[in-house]
Amino acid sequence: MGSNDFGGSQRLLDLVQQLRFLKPLCPPSNTNNNHPIELNNPNAESETNPIAKPSERIRTKRAAVLICIFEDENGNLRVILTKRASTLSTHSGDVSLPGGKTEEGDANDIETALREAKEEIGLDPSLVDVVTVLEPIYTKIGMAVVPVLGILLDRRAFTPTPNAAEVEAIFDAPLDMFLKDKNRREEEREWMGNKYLLHFFDYEAENGKYVIWALTAGILIAAASLVYQRPPDFQERKPQFWSIIR
Repeated sequence: MGSNDFGGSQRLLDLVQQLRFLKPLCPPSNTNNNHPIELNNPNAESETNPIAKPSERIRTKRAAVLICIFEDENGNLRVILTKRASTLSTHSGDVSLPGGKTEEGDANDIETALREAKEEIGLDPSLVDVVTVLEPIYTKIGMAVVPVLGILLDRRAFTPTPNAAEVEAIFDAPLDMFLKDKNRREEEREWMGNKYLLHFFDYEAENGKYVIWALTAGILIAAASLVYQRPPDFQERKPQFWSIIR
């Protein structure tokens, strides 16, 4: 598939326009509406806003990750992932999306995600066309993780540069693999009486074998569902706490 003068194929440019107007096909919430469940939280209104004002966001435990999609030479959509450094105090060695915690100078969640991507993998924010922000997913400790979806129109303009203090490796994977049952396994877990499934996707890249699982897998299932406008080939059974504000 040929590229235009801006480095992106017409299909990729069309995808940018399409995603700007789409709502997530399967919202993270397990409730009957699109808003998370509130548990005694006076700041609920600000936390459910994916692009909250800085003063609102700093009061909460909040982070943002970048789902950066690009098109390979065969016209397939792929997403950039990292393997966290083994020296990190939390989630060391896990596969993750570029991203991290909100800092006081960040204007919004988009800025957090782009700043962290530049720090971790050397991705210039000017190369990324941000098209939408998905609803936050909440961790067990109440951290709101906001997925920011962006398109890298010219993959050739990006030279991966891992920050050794945070990132051990950078790789990419097909986006549609997160809708397929192939190379996927699951484990049933329980938390506070709620049973849910953790999904594990095995992937072999040129620079190694990786397992994409837990929150990162959940975010990528949601992103792939949005981009391809269809649900996955398997049952998700998301953790209820992903949609609970604490």
